[in-house]
Formats: sequence, structure tokens, C-alpha cells
Amino acid sequence: MANKGTGYFDKKGHFFKTAREATESDLAAILGQIGEGESLAPGIAHILLERRREIEQLYADHDAMTGDETGEASARLTDIAGKVTKITRPAG
Repeated sequence: MANKGTGYFDKKGHFFKTAREATESDLAAILGQIGEGESLAPGIAHILLERRREIEQLYADHDAMTGDETGEASARLTDIAGKVTKITRPAG
């Protein structure tokens, strides 16, 4: 008897049993060939997906430090000019 199933496809059209595997394949394709011989990209793609939350937070922190295009980062900056009484420079 036939069974019904769900499958997932990466951007190249390759079939995978899980969405995670298809996403890892797409990430590996974005990374391209890493290293000599067999590429390290599939392993790195696996880690990127596994650590997604930490990586997204890292990018959010980076955007806050450098100023993102939406201007939200500049709204979080604090003006400390009035709190600084004296700036000293080392002799030399």
C-alpha cells in the first residue's frame, strides 16, 4: 500500500526528507567551496543553522553598534557629553 509523505527541496531542486536538511544544503551552496578536497561548507552550514539564535543576536548587536539603515540604532545611543568633566591624554 502506498503511503503519503512530505518532502522538502533546496533551491537546486534536490529532495530532502526534512526542512533542516534542505536548508543546510542551501546554506552550503551559499558558502561555496571551503577548504581543499571535500568542502567544509556542509559542516559549517549545519553549525550555522544549529546556532541560528546566537548568530542572529550577534548581527543585531553589530547593527546596534554600527548603526543600521532603519535608524533604530541611533535612537538607542546615549549622549554622555554632559557627563564627561575632563578628558586626559597620556603624556608622550
